[in-house]
Amino acid sequence: MLNDNMISLVVPVYNEEGNLPELFRRIHSVMGNLGRPHELILINDGSKDSSLPLMLQEQKHHPHTIRVIDLNGNFGQHTAILAGFSIARGTHIITLDADLQNPPEEIPRLVAELDSGHDVVGTIRKKRKDSFFRRYASRLVNRIMNKVTGFTIHDYGCMLRGYSRGIIDIINECGEVSTFIPALAQKFAASPVEIEVSHSAREAGESKYSLFRLIRLQFDLMTAFSLFPLQAITITGGVVTGLGILAGIAGVFAGLGLGHAVNMILAGLAMTSTGITGEYVGRIYQEVRKRPRWVIRKIYEEDNDG
Repeated sequence: MLNDNMISLVVPVYNEEGNLPELFRRIHSVMGNLGRPHELILINDGSKDSSLPLMLQEQKHHPHTIRVIDLNGNFGQHTAILAGFSIARGTHIITLDADLQNPPEEIPRLVAELDSGHDVVGTIRKKRKDSFFRRYASRLVNRIMNKVTGFTIHDYGCMLRGYSRGIIDIINECGEVSTFIPALAQKFAASPVEIEVSHSAREAGESKYSLFRLIRLQFDLMTAFSLFPLQAITITGGVVTGLGILAGIAGVFAGLGLGHAVNMILAGLAMTSTGITGEYVGRIYQEVRKRPRWVIRKIYEEDNDG
């Protein structure tokens, strides 16, 4: 049941036992000062440490405002957030990570933007406390993704974001298996805005995004929101074929052994084309199976926390 003027905070949690006590303290302080009805939805995404017991203990202390979703496995950050969206009751929904790199003290600024009429509030991390490689790789990825998808999002990686009830209702209706939430919200937004927010260094634990998972996420984003990769390999195939013909003709007249080079180029192009096409076919396969995007073991809330 929706609650007018309520703020829903949606926080996915995966092995964050070292950050949760401070996260809870700061969220309670911020929301208490804000003076608005609110709920904190914590999603346990298959944690293997003591994160779940810490969340359940906090829920016992604040049964009226905290709800805990316990997923039966590790489904990934975005899927865990979608599970939180499915039960959120607020008119304003804020997402943030549990690692405290997204300072909870920024929440009132996002709420103010939603109050002013914006339906999506994106954020840009200023003075990022990440490694040199992560910062500049992120900038490169942001530029590439904007070119590929046609969106204008300056920081795809920051999950401290705000959404109106209308946007969340649309997202909840989407049944896609792989969903990149910031881009999906941007697609349906009528009045989006971006603001700069502060960024903190991780104090406990370690990042859950390895290089492989980051690359996997970018593939999901590209294939979910654009046909550009397929169009690009089609154009590249035509160009390379033309160059191969010219090189073959040049080799015949000049007596040069260009055949091996041309074959390597064509073989590389064929492998790349097969891989990219396979990404799209794989997505179709995942969608037609119609498997649940997540499985909830239990929801701990006021009505059933006993």
